[in-house]
Amino acid sequence: MTMIIDIGMNHLSAPVEMRECLANDVGKTARAVAFFREAECIKESLFISTCNRVEALITTDCPDEARKTVISIFSKLAGIPEDILLSSLYIFEDMEAVNHIFRVASSLDSMVIGEPQILGQVKEAYHQAAGIEKTTGVILNRLMHRTFHAAKRVKTETGISESAVSVSYAAVELAKKIFYGLEGRKVLLIGAGEMAELAARHLMGHGVESLFVANRSFDRAIQVADLFCGKALFFEEIAPHLVEVDIVITSTGSKDFVITHDLVRKCLRERKNRPLFFIDIAVPRDVEPSVNKLDNVYLYDIDDLVTIVEENSTQRKNEALKAERILQEEAIRFDRWLKTLEVVPTIAALKERTEALRKAEMEKSLSALGQLTESQSQAIEALTVSLADKIINDPILALKSKAGREGRDVYLDVARKLFNLDPENQKRS
Repeated sequence: MTMIIDIGMNHLSAPVEMRECLANDVGKTARAVAFFREAECIKESLFISTCNRVEALITTDCPDEARKTVISIFSKLAGIPEDILLSSLYIFEDMEAVNHIFRVASSLDSMVIGEPQILGQVKEAYHQAAGIEKTTGVILNRLMHRTFHAAKRVKTETGISESAVSVSYAAVELAKKIFYGLEGRKVLLIGAGEMAELAARHLMGHGVESLFVANRSFDRAIQVADLFCGKALFFEEIAPHLVEVDIVITSTGSKDFVITHDLVRKCLRERKNRPLFFIDIAVPRDVEPSVNKLDNVYLYDIDDLVTIVEENSTQRKNEALKAERILQEEAIRFDRWLKTLEVVPTIAALKERTEALRKAEMEKSLSALGQLTESQSQAIEALTVSLADKIINDPILALKSKAGREGRDVYLDVARKLFNLDPENQKRS
């Protein structure tokens, strides 16, 4: 019996030092796909690699051997002994694996619940496996299509993606509200730490036109700017760029204000009443509070954002409950389909047996009837096909109704005996 298995690690199960040995590496992903294809115990496979997770989703008829094989592949790719690696891995089987991949694609298993990037990453992994590498088949293809359908339902039927639950994400959500969308906007990052980089990722994912990065360490400014195809600036270039940009995110370690009231006031005339949005996520603050009193200038500091995050965390938990219910519904539907596969061989054998008998009897009858016109032959052919289909329709429906239910094996055994579906018996009869 074919089993679905998911083996992986994420931000909860493994430290970053271990995840980075496998995650987001194109070369290792290609090697992983090759290893999975060569493993005889693995029938279908899908490999997902992101900054926070690595997942191997497979189907197999030899679960013990397949588990050992996947763990061995991970060990080779990461260069970590299996016994050390094993403590950071999780293993889900059958419906637990289905529920897990549903939660992953719907971002319920993400570091930031509701973040939109993971669904695109899972779709890309599936495109690679199904469209390019051809490592998926009937079961994983169906599972991934149901996964994407479930994720879409979660997005459209809940508000799980609407509420910011990180300071950086909250900052971006505020910017979207101020400007009614971020398409075509220009952003200046002052400081290039982790929070600023995360905010930049959110911003660029919402259509921001261009990004400037100013940092006291110019090397670091270049490094972050290159991540987003942006432009690095000297710290001294901040003032002239305040005229040009729409959003400024500050996150330096300065003890003094980097953005002063006078600095902003001087640039406003050249801006011609265009709004300027400051997000100050630094502690101590980078932007002088009185800046908020200037016309068409909006300033939010870390406390404003934390308050939003706390409010939204409660809301998102409530939405997550709705999402879990949706995923459970979809998992039950997939399970029903999966169990129908158990009766497919018997149904296929019944159809083949019926068709073979029909053709044999047709040949006998046609030879006895003598010369017939083409239309007469077609009419008899249609008649026999229709009769055969009607005779086996009820048995097929009965077998499908027993898929996954108690007594299924008895029904399958009786059907095979009643219709003489086993080849050995057919030879004797």
